[in-house]
Amino acid sequence: MSSFSFDFAPDFRPLAARMRPEELSQYIGQSHLLGEGKPLRKALEAGRAHSMMFWGPPGTGKTTLAELVANYANAHVERISAVTSGVKEIRTAIEHAKNVAESRGQRTLLFVDEVHRFNKSQQDAFLPFIEDGTVIFIGATTENPSFEINNALLSRARVYLIKKLTNDEIVLIVNQALLDVERGLGKRKLTIPDAVANKLANVCDGDARKALNLIELMSDMVADGESFTEEMIVEVAGQQLAGFDKNGDQYYDLISAVHKSIRGSAPDAALYWFCRMLEGGCDPLYIARRLLAIASEDIGNADPVAMTVAINAWECFHRVGPSEGERAIAQAIIYLASAPKSNAVYTAFKAARQLARETGQDAVPEHLRNAPTQLMKDIGFGEGYRYAHDEPNSYASGECYFPERLAGSRFYYPTEHGFEKRIKSKLEQLSQLDNDSEIKRYE
Repeated sequence: MSSFSFDFAPDFRPLAARMRPEELSQYIGQSHLLGEGKPLRKALEAGRAHSMMFWGPPGTGKTTLAELVANYANAHVERISAVTSGVKEIRTAIEHAKNVAESRGQRTLLFVDEVHRFNKSQQDAFLPFIEDGTVIFIGATTENPSFEINNALLSRARVYLIKKLTNDEIVLIVNQALLDVERGLGKRKLTIPDAVANKLANVCDGDARKALNLIELMSDMVADGESFTEEMIVEVAGQQLAGFDKNGDQYYDLISAVHKSIRGSAPDAALYWFCRMLEGGCDPLYIARRLLAIASEDIGNADPVAMTVAINAWECFHRVGPSEGERAIAQAIIYLASAPKSNAVYTAFKAARQLARETGQDAVPEHLRNAPTQLMKDIGFGEGYRYAHDEPNSYASGECYFPERLAGSRFYYPTEHGFEKRIKSKLEQLSQLDNDSEIKRYE
């Protein structure tokens, strides 16, 4: 029977996994945290670790940084993804941590990816084990921890902002993979011209994982020693994706077309431009954020529900993911495009802001001032203020809420569209009460 031996075992992991940095010198990006002399870098180099929360976009190195923390702290690593795990998996990871501590005397770093997807009780399950030192907790999230993470958990983990990688950093990561003989494609002596590397960085929009995945696909299209071309980016990423320059005019032209189609009450056109942006690789959440601005700027109080619809679409995307989430954004686009329009809030805010800049030194009238102490009451603060709820119609007719010289100023002119028509009618009624009050004053 013949026997075979191999000098090495082939590594079938994707390039992005093989290129995951194993030491700080290999890590590119986040210089505000890991630059020379920065506190986090000093802590890692000293082998110290504390519970942390990494907040940043996908593909920016959150998982990699957690692995580095474990390496430098000589800690065992347990990994959980909140997308696929629950309390059962949390308990299993904690038991493993306890066993490692007992058998090896080694601490465990518990890395929780997408931690914001855990509910309150699931997040609370970590607290006692962070408190007693069973685990060093590191959570990764793409969402603002202030809104998505329990205060109790936040108080036990320091939050680090992981910034989106720049195009220059993406280019460095790509070149690192092409030159690294042990982990990357260095043995093949492939090259990438600066223009092609920059194009690839634009396509990847700060996502290092995406960049390495595309480079790996492109490497299958060339022989050793050859160079990559822009046409290869088109082939592996798709024509629309390669042509969608997130820093160029097309990007802004497309989002402008979405916005103007909604403003123009053209739901079909708005939906078309939205899909054009999706096919080009645009982050759907960028459009979701833009919808909130449109709901305020172009619809306003003509349909106050529009803002709620936009927020719900954004939230739906986070809860169910891209496929159903993109449809929810499409639903919001159709609603906003079909809603009555008014820019009265937009123009009122601009006018009020301008007057505030010009009259910022005017004092608050004494009857409107806060008077929490007897001394302040004695010197007249709050004196003469009329409590609206005690007045007929719950309205203090004739009362002035401006500085005296600005009395009668007006910014908001509601339209006849949608719900704003009712607001206009109410304000006209109140204005008539003011007029009647003024007439009685002179009788």
